[in-house]
Amino acid sequence: MSTPTPPDDNRPQDQPYGTPPPGYGQQPGYPHQHAQQHAQQHAQQQPYGQPYGQSPYPPGYGQPPYGAYGYGYGAPTPPLAEWGSRVAASLLDSLISTVPPLIGFGVLIANVAARDGNPYPEDNPQWWAIILFFLGIVASIGLSLWNRVFRQGRTGQSVGKSALNIRLIDATTGESIGAGRSFLRDFLAGLFDNACFLNVLWPLWDDQRQTWHDKVINTYVIRTSV
Repeated sequence: MSTPTPPDDNRPQDQPYGTPPPGYGQQPGYPHQHAQQHAQQHAQQQPYGQPYGQSPYPPGYGQPPYGAYGYGYGAPTPPLAEWGSRVAASLLDSLISTVPPLIGFGVLIANVAARDGNPYPEDNPQWWAIILFFLGIVASIGLSLWNRVFRQGRTGQSVGKSALNIRLIDATTGESIGAGRSFLRDFLAGLFDNACFLNVLWPLWDDQRQTWHDKVINTYVIRTSV
């Protein structure tokens, strides 16, 4: 018959008999090493000088700014342009592109009228007057492309829109739409206006104050100053 092993005299008095002593089965120094490794990993992840438990980024980081366009959900935050401002800007742009051919046509008519006083009157204008008239047409097309396509596509404002403090933007991003979409928008505007005059009047009762070509191209016209 074997003799039972006496209890360990170093065992705490409140520890039940048969309970292994603290640290039994662990390697020496293991708890201390584990805590040290954890502290080193946390120090590598935590920026220097940042209090423990606080985010290193400023409040609201990663959230959309207040008043953002919402990426296509609802109307844009900036106030939409009134119908009168849009019409006035369009008329001003049309006037700018109409000036060169009007000058050329005026020179052509003046040349024909001056030739009526000659001893041998001719109804046909001289060649330089005809060339000047066609140069006026070319200049009109060039001005229209620069103003309504390239300038407006890059900045959102033609000369007329800039004078009336309104701007063309993408309804999803709030940015300028580029020359390609600006050209397509003006092309569709001409088609819709010639097909039905309601396209010009549509912003009067539309919730987003959009014409039909605005809806197709997905654009807004907003005010740049209140």
